[in-house]
Amino acid sequence: MKAKGIALLESLTQAHSVPGYEDEVREIFVKELAGHGELACDKVGSVFCSNGSGPKVLVAGHMDEVGFRVQSILPNGFLKLVTVGGWWGHTLLSQRVEVKTASGEKILGIIASKPPHFLPEAERSRVMGVESMFVDITARSRKEAESWGIRLGDPVCPFSPWTPMQQPDWYMTKAFDNRVGMAGAIQVGQEADPKGCELIVAGSVQEEVGLRGAKALANLVKPDVAIVLEGPPADDTPGMPLSESQGAIGGGVQIRLHDPSAIMNPRLARFAIETAVAEGIPHQVTVRTSGGTDAGSFNIANEGIPSVVLGTPARYIHSHNAIISANDYHAMVELSLAMVKRLDQSTVDGFTNYL
Repeated sequence: MKAKGIALLESLTQAHSVPGYEDEVREIFVKELAGHGELACDKVGSVFCSNGSGPKVLVAGHMDEVGFRVQSILPNGFLKLVTVGGWWGHTLLSQRVEVKTASGEKILGIIASKPPHFLPEAERSRVMGVESMFVDITARSRKEAESWGIRLGDPVCPFSPWTPMQQPDWYMTKAFDNRVGMAGAIQVGQEADPKGCELIVAGSVQEEVGLRGAKALANLVKPDVAIVLEGPPADDTPGMPLSESQGAIGGGVQIRLHDPSAIMNPRLARFAIETAVAEGIPHQVTVRTSGGTDAGSFNIANEGIPSVVLGTPARYIHSHNAIISANDYHAMVELSLAMVKRLDQSTVDGFTNYL
C-alpha cells in the first residue's frame, strides 16, 4: 500500500485547491473513498466518509493550500494578487502560478516585480510585499486577459511539478501542507477496519485562513475524538538549533502536544505516544511556540473535542517547493491506523472523565 499512498499523494499535491476553491481535492477524496463508507458534505464544502459504529473518531486533514486570488487586471494585461493564507515575500518572485478560470482552464503565469535595476539601493534590500508584485500571463491588455476567461476573484495556485529527489523516498513539490494530511486521511479510510468505533475521515476547507471549515465540520459530525493530520514545518535546516529539533525529516511522525491554537488533550496525546512506542513506529514529540492547526477549532467545538495532531514534517512549507520523506508520511498513516484500532468506548471516555 506504500506505493499506492505515494501515487495518491502525488495526485493530491498537483490539485489546484486554494481556500474556498477546494473542489479538485474534494473530487479525489470522493473518488478514492467511494464504497468505503457513507459520503457527505457540509454547507461550506468540507467532506467526510463514515464507517462503523461506536464512539465517533474523526481523522481529518485540510484540503486547502496557501494561494492567491486575482485582485485586479491592469490595463496592460498584468494581474495583481491578494494572498489567501500566509506567504513570505522572499519566496515569491520568479515563481510560476496557475490562474484557474470559471470554466476550469488553467493559465500559467509568473510572479514578477519592477526589475532591481530600476530600484533604489535601499529598496533592493527589503522584503518586497505582494502589493508590489504582479503576475505576467503574457496578455497584452485587460481585454485580452478577459477574453481568456480571467475574472476578478479567480483562484491562483502555485505551480510546482512532483519531483523525486536524489535522497531515496524524498520528494519535492507544492502543498505538502496539507496534502500529506489529506492522503493520510484517505488511506486510513481505505485501510482501517474499525471494530470499536465509528471512523469518520474528513477533509476540511479554509484552514489556511483561520481554521474556518473545522468549525462547521465539528458542528455537523459531532466527533468524540479528533486526530488531525498535518504537514508541519520541519526544523532541521541551517539556522535552526539541531539539538532542539522536534520536526526533523526522517525522524518519523510528529506528535504535537501544544501550539498557540490548541493545548492537546494530555490523555489522548499520551495515548498516541504509547501507541507509537508499542507498535515501534518512529515518532518525535513536539511542543510548538507558533503556528496552528484545525485542532484549534476542534478542541473547543461543541462541548469540547479531545484532539491531537500527527504530522509529516516538511521543509519550506508555504512556498512553491517543499520537501518530505515518504517514510515519515508512512509512519503518520501507520500510527493513525493503530490508534483507530485501539479506540473503543471505554478508551475514548477516559480522555474526558474528569470526575
